[in-house]
Amino acid sequence: MRIFAWAVAALLLLSSHASADIRITEVMSSSGATVDWFELTNFGGSAVDITGWKMDDGSNSFAASVALNGVTSINPGESVVFIESAGGANVNSFKDFWFGAGNAPSGLKVGYYSGSGVSFSSSGDGVVVFDALGSTMAPLVTFAAATSGFSFDNFDGSLTINLPLSQVGVNGAFQSVGSPSNIGSPGAVPEPSALGLLAVAGVVAGGLRRKRS
Repeated sequence: MRIFAWAVAALLLLSSHASADIRITEVMSSSGATVDWFELTNFGGSAVDITGWKMDDGSNSFAASVALNGVTSINPGESVVFIESAGGANVNSFKDFWFGAGNAPSGLKVGYYSGSGVSFSSSGDGVVVFDALGSTMAPLVTFAAATSGFSFDNFDGSLTINLPLSQVGVNGAFQSVGSPSNIGSPGAVPEPSALGLLAVAGVVAGGLRRKRS
């Protein structure tokens, strides 16, 4: 019975992920002023439950991955941020650093992770996200050596290697309130038109699959 129950749970989990389209849309390797962090965006048409999901750096190893905490779901079109922080102690200071005390956008979700070997190397690294069973839910993206104060921008989630640096005024990037020499766009959502096109593409693909079946 235990094996059957586990199998049913696994099938339900896999089916819930079948239409998920979660992408890594921004990464920042700490350069002294802020913690390591990355951003996930839901390009799909429905909310995605990320309970039990994990992350790893460029080693791309589920065995070495650590839990994502503090955020349990990502709504369609929503971008959420995960910072490296033991127990989430730096979540509020992260928001204040970027937006000013008490000025973070309403509803911005900031989660956290911590563990051995998952810090981003300033000489270049990567980040990948797995579900609880080890399936890759947000493919590995890699980035070159950090440039002090700049995040890496992957706004539409289309890149997997050599992410470009963020620029003020491009894809929602701005100067940090806490340190204007830091440039990024944590929590910025891609243009609705881009998300809409992706959703339509998903509907069309789904219709083709049904016709072929």
